[in-house]
Amino acid sequence: MNLISIPAFQDNYIWVLTNDEGRCIIVDPGEAEPVLKAIEQNQWQPEAILLTHHHHDHVGGVAAICAKFPHLVVCGPAETQNKGTTRVVEDGEKILILESEFSVIATPGHTLGHISFFSFPYLFCGDTMFSGGCGRLFEGTPAQMYQSFQKINALPEDTLICCAHEYTLANMKFAMHVLPEDVAIQDYYHKVNELRAKNQKTLPGILKNERKINLFLRVNDIDLINKFTKETNMQQPEQCFAWLRAKKDNF
Repeated sequence: MNLISIPAFQDNYIWVLTNDEGRCIIVDPGEAEPVLKAIEQNQWQPEAILLTHHHHDHVGGVAAICAKFPHLVVCGPAETQNKGTTRVVEDGEKILILESEFSVIATPGHTLGHISFFSFPYLFCGDTMFSGGCGRLFEGTPAQMYQSFQKINALPEDTLICCAHEYTLANMKFAMHVLPEDVAIQDYYHKVNELRAKNQKTLPGILKNERKINLFLRVNDIDLINKFTKETNMQQPEQCFAWLRAKKDNF
């Protein structure tokens, strides 16, 4: 399978997986026009759409794409039923598309019904985990997002984190603010800064790197715990996660 990212809006990526025959899967098409243009240019044959959650910048293009390709199966969580989903999928379910098996993983936090799709090495995690960061908690709790991160962290280290937004530079600026002496964070911040200066994308991330540079995966890290306990007496990982998310909200 070949992975392609299609830029949309200001900082979204719509992901497309294609096989050697040009059949493809579209993930979170918030906008139809760039997807339809890419389909025409590459002569792809769309087979399915995968939706991670109900926000407009992830589902806004579904109707127009399905109008052009009415045979498409649209898989998504229950919260996307009124956004064009034709097959509601749930945590633990496995779906077969283009001879590839996708596991459905409940990853609530950003929204209550948010799901991710995993078919090694690809994880389509919507707005749950970003490179160097995590999604805003619009509907869920820090504890829910913490548990969602634990599920992602249990995947193989070579998993590609195909998140939906180019937020890496902002996330690494925050990481530098929290742990300015951390060498891995310093190195990755400089790498990302160079890429973005050239208008190059930083995604997908790789889980083994995220474990080094994503503070939200490091809530058991002694350096972070020491920083955390200077501001509060709470020491549980879920509490550290909540503290981090609150700091990021106000950064």
